[in-house]
Amino acid sequence: MEEREVAKAYLVGGGIASLAAAAFLIREGGFPGSDIVILEEQDREGGSLDAAGSPETGYTMRGGRMFEIHFDCTYDLLSSIPSLDDPAKSVTEDTFAFHEDFAWDDHARLVDADGRLIDAHSMTFSERDRLELVTCVATPERLLDGKRISDLFHEEFFTSNFWAMWCTTFAFEPWHSAIEFRRYLNRFVHLFKTFDTMSGIYRTRFNQFDSIVRPLLAWLTAQGVTLQLGTRVTDLHLADGDALTVEALVWERGGTPGRTAVGPDDLVMVTNGSMTANSTLGSTDTVPALDTTSPSGAWQLWETLAAKRPGLGDPKVFDSHIEDSTWESFTVTTKDPLFFKLMEEFSGSEAGKGGLITFKQSSWLLTIVLNHQPHFRDQPEDTFVWWGYALFPDRRGDFVDKPMSECTGREILDEVLGHLPFAERQRILDGSLVIPAKMPYITSQFLVRKAGDRPPVVPAGSTNLAFIGQYAEVPDDVVFTVEYSVRTAWTAVARLLRLDRQPPPVYKGRHDPKILIEALQTLHRR
Repeated sequence: MEEREVAKAYLVGGGIASLAAAAFLIREGGFPGSDIVILEEQDREGGSLDAAGSPETGYTMRGGRMFEIHFDCTYDLLSSIPSLDDPAKSVTEDTFAFHEDFAWDDHARLVDADGRLIDAHSMTFSERDRLELVTCVATPERLLDGKRISDLFHEEFFTSNFWAMWCTTFAFEPWHSAIEFRRYLNRFVHLFKTFDTMSGIYRTRFNQFDSIVRPLLAWLTAQGVTLQLGTRVTDLHLADGDALTVEALVWERGGTPGRTAVGPDDLVMVTNGSMTANSTLGSTDTVPALDTTSPSGAWQLWETLAAKRPGLGDPKVFDSHIEDSTWESFTVTTKDPLFFKLMEEFSGSEAGKGGLITFKQSSWLLTIVLNHQPHFRDQPEDTFVWWGYALFPDRRGDFVDKPMSECTGREILDEVLGHLPFAERQRILDGSLVIPAKMPYITSQFLVRKAGDRPPVVPAGSTNLAFIGQYAEVPDDVVFTVEYSVRTAWTAVARLLRLDRQPPPVYKGRHDPKILIEALQTLHRR
């Protein structure tokens, strides 16, 4: 079966990158929404910005993205999207208003092995730590090809308060790419001075699916954009010759293959790779399986394209090292307010204002957060939801004698409670639904790489193809952020349509002497 749709822009993948690209095509490129089709393999939009569930079955979200004041592309995009709660207010305005009311001011960022608060204001750096950190920041990126973070720092650096906060805020591990670590240091240098309180971090009013994806979907649908769920794009037919031109999309839907012709004026934007591909969920009483049986469409399509011609990146760098990119998160649902009450007393912050809490010496390197309630739009007043994750799920627990990867949701919660000085442990366990999520590719975008392993947003010679999302290359900006996906989307639209208005430049606080002085003062805190 061959189709020739009316649409003039085909966006492969239903995550935030494609949703943003569709909005920019309409807003910046003048495309009618009816000329845009989004093709998504799953049965739900939103990609990694997911959240679902109920009080009865338990809520779940694989992660929660943090924002800051200089996510310029994201705020520009969402300034055009009406909030679902108040259509007179944009999603950006709602996010800023929420930050004003519920800014984080973390008083319990780090907790020691005895369940006591650590003074996180001190970075606990040695002079060698500071020298190595400054050297990392100053080293040209081209000299860090193929290097791990651990290649640049001695072992003691990874015991510092700074590293404990940095790695759990951004999900870095010592074996991850030194290139990405350097980019983060430069990109977020303005956050150094408030890193222990996390007051420079912004959050959306609800989880990102409810606060960003749903209003964006509502706006796109009202504009006439078509979303085809359950559609896996397996190949792009490329024209002969030196130019990179897509002539057709090959796809499967409900077991039926299809082909859509792409005209010479049509555009194709592909989300290549997926950090949440092959994710699995467990339950309070079951262990999530590790699924590496077959690559998702996002990985398979990228592998197919990269094999056709050079300059389209190397997906094997990112999807072939499961042992280095897997970790677990978990979402806890309860109708008993006890845990929230005890945590507010323990941390000194009300829920929604406390930020991340990391158990620094836990073998799994556990981190939890109590978000402002409700965290889901349909969450009843008598229901409470909190979230956590661990960077080392392959290690045995301190209180549960098995790796996190082999634990049920209840066992994971039992391990968390072992790190807290609460006598009411059994009551909390009995009153909680815990849904763990195992994600084999969740930090694959951080894996050791070199220049060229990620394709440019618009590859050399492309006439109508762009790559968007976490595995397309944008100099200076940092992956594992909504901002990165939105920036790639805007870049793709602007370049393919040769628009005068380009995305705003990546914020570079390191060029501001005041910010540099504040950062250096932070590094010398004792």
